[in-house]
Amino acid sequence: MDRRRFLQLTASSLAMSGSGIASSVAQAQWPTKNITMVVPFTPGGSTDILARLIGQRFTEAWGQGVVTENRPGAGGAVGSVALARAPADGYTVGMGHIGTLSVNPSLYSNLQYDPIKSFAHISMLARVYNVLVVHPSLPIKNVREFIDYARQNPGKLNYGSGGNGSAAHIATAAFMVATGTQMTHVPYRGTSPAVNDLLSGQIQFMMTGGPAVLPHARAGTMRALGVSGPNRLKSDPDIPTIAEAGVPGFDATQWYGMMAPAGTPEDIVAKLTKEVHGALGSKAMQEALERDGAEAWPTSPQEFRDIIASETKRWAEIVEKAKIKVE
Repeated sequence: MDRRRFLQLTASSLAMSGSGIASSVAQAQWPTKNITMVVPFTPGGSTDILARLIGQRFTEAWGQGVVTENRPGAGGAVGSVALARAPADGYTVGMGHIGTLSVNPSLYSNLQYDPIKSFAHISMLARVYNVLVVHPSLPIKNVREFIDYARQNPGKLNYGSGGNGSAAHIATAAFMVATGTQMTHVPYRGTSPAVNDLLSGQIQFMMTGGPAVLPHARAGTMRALGVSGPNRLKSDPDIPTIAEAGVPGFDATQWYGMMAPAGTPEDIVAKLTKEVHGALGSKAMQEALERDGAEAWPTSPQEFRDIIASETKRWAEIVEKAKIKVE
């Protein structure tokens, strides 16, 4: 080997080594700038509320801002694709939930992301019960009366959701399958406008995450009939479960998790997981979640992936029975 070639190889090797060292140093010092939090839904919904709670904890822990970027559309697919395609440098994280990670694969044949392969999973965050709420003008006081009214008036009750294929849409479809009822879906671009139309009486009911509707139910501007999980809410124990109120075995619980783009350095993912678990374990966070009808659900990245796989199978069966297609 001649001297020039030797020097070229040596310089190249040193450059690569220096690059690796610089990368390691950058990871060790992370975060040194703001972090972007991608939320695949509009502001004001359950996903957005939870993202901002976690983002506040990140800011307190690391002294860096967390910029919430709402990217709604196609049942959360638009924001999920944006997260999957973001730089895997630890400065972009995002929210996933039952719809984007376990329902969408059954709804969209051309989904542009893979719920398992496209992301570095950080942790599950919370379980959130859906709450069945009606406009107070309806002559309905409980779940049994609601089912009877729906059966006597097929197609006349309109319900809102955050969009076709959203968690609220699928949960209500599961309820209709379980009760043999037929009601009309009105999709919105996000949960907040649907809630506003329920408050004004433009639609008659919703079954959606507690954070978006419980404050209104407590204020008397909506009537809460039941919650979709196996247990009553600690925050609102007077609201029965839908299962005990007339639909045995019914369970349509939403859940939320946090991911980063696939390829995000493992040590950064580990730091994020640790901080998420710290946030979920704090008394303030648990009280905030409980107040919104939710409960903390910290997991390892692998447990998160296992839950996605299991729930995808379960909801595929429900989507098929309900004959839901959104394309």
